[in-house]
Amino acid sequence: MQPNILWICTDQQRYDTIRALGNEHINTPNIDRLVREGTAFSHAFCQSPICTPSRASFLTGMYASTVHGCANGNDYWSGAAPLVTKLLADGADYDCGLAGKLHLAGAHGRVEPRGDDGYRVFHWSHDSRDQWPEGHAYADWVKEQGHVLADLRKDTASLPPKLHQTTWCADKAIEFMNEDRADPWLMSVNIFDPHGPFDPPQEYLDRYDPVSLPDPLWGEQDVAAHEKLGPVDGVGSIDLKDAKEVTAAYYAMIELVDDNVGRMLQALEDSGQREDTLVIFTSDHGELLGDHQLVGKGCRFYECLVRVPLVCSWPGHIREGVVSDALVELIDIVPTLLQVAGVAVADRMQGRSLWPLLTGASEAEDHRAYVRSEYYRALNPDVPGREHLQGSYGTMIRDRRYKLVCYHDREMGELYDLTADPGEFNNLWDDPASSQVRFRLMKQSFDALANAVDIGPKQVTQF
Repeated sequence: MQPNILWICTDQQRYDTIRALGNEHINTPNIDRLVREGTAFSHAFCQSPICTPSRASFLTGMYASTVHGCANGNDYWSGAAPLVTKLLADGADYDCGLAGKLHLAGAHGRVEPRGDDGYRVFHWSHDSRDQWPEGHAYADWVKEQGHVLADLRKDTASLPPKLHQTTWCADKAIEFMNEDRADPWLMSVNIFDPHGPFDPPQEYLDRYDPVSLPDPLWGEQDVAAHEKLGPVDGVGSIDLKDAKEVTAAYYAMIELVDDNVGRMLQALEDSGQREDTLVIFTSDHGELLGDHQLVGKGCRFYECLVRVPLVCSWPGHIREGVVSDALVELIDIVPTLLQVAGVAVADRMQGRSLWPLLTGASEAEDHRAYVRSEYYRALNPDVPGREHLQGSYGTMIRDRRYKLVCYHDREMGELYDLTADPGEFNNLWDDPASSQVRFRLMKQSFDALANAVDIGPKQVTQF
């Protein structure tokens, strides 16, 4: 049986933001329900700690460097590999829809150009601001409700939740799911929250007291470590008080997301489709949120940036109440969807289906020996307004115990023993006793990078 697919992807949500998975300071009852009714992955990793390359990866099942999707702000999507929506639409007659972001190409101030993406319904809204004179579906919807988005944005705290972009995304998803059709459907719900500028409605913000929240991962050695590494793209510094205030706003935004997850699940139940629908909840990358005295995202590879939520639920088909600690990558989503839809997975696809883990056909430890993430000049310093950036290059490889980060424009890197140092404070890069570990991981990372190269179509030439 081919399931319907409700794929909810937030923007910039770290892995440790779900109550059912250990965060007692946040309220996420509806995502908690998905955890109870499905399988959650505690060690799911994005393939880049910034939007476009991550999305290029998890929409194709291939690394961003393989499909030429490494940059935020690029003019167009290269189309080097088909999106999973195109594969499902062509290969299994899926009716595909989108609400919110796509972000395979730059989208600030102009409507994102589309290629042959497989979406029949396409409600595009890169974010909740009023930057687009036309073509911004969310702003158009706000106008239909009798408001002007630019006016609402003058005081975002007073913006009613019912007019929030997160709510609009859920509304459009519910409309799509309730359409009459004979074929299965896939709905991509690409919510902008909890991405900065961290501006939830006041009624949600009032539920979180910054003072009562735990401190971020904060070490006295952080500043010296950052100075030794030198500046890298994207991230900024923050003090402890501001970090806790940002965390309160961030959690409030996630609670608004959670309420709308509940609305979508209720719509599935009301329409009798819940038993026929695979629900996926994930995010494109994480957020520093004050960890190591930093905020934002960019060319760093701390767990809070590269580790994200991933929960899958399909009653009667996927194991329920399971938290898998397998090392998985977001590129593994595409081959999973293709497998359940009965569509062949191309040999060049680098993702590995999660279906054996979701059904219990394989052991939790068996999926991957390591995970990778990459950042290749994702924020182009040649773009006006970005002249201060470095054009950083970095790669990460992480196995069960160790994480190695190479910054390819400088001598300094990072090596952490995550068993002894889960907070990633003690950098072993220059530790003589760790030199063999560093060499092993560098060789492994170099081999993985070489194997990720797309060599083009296989050809047999007779001489």
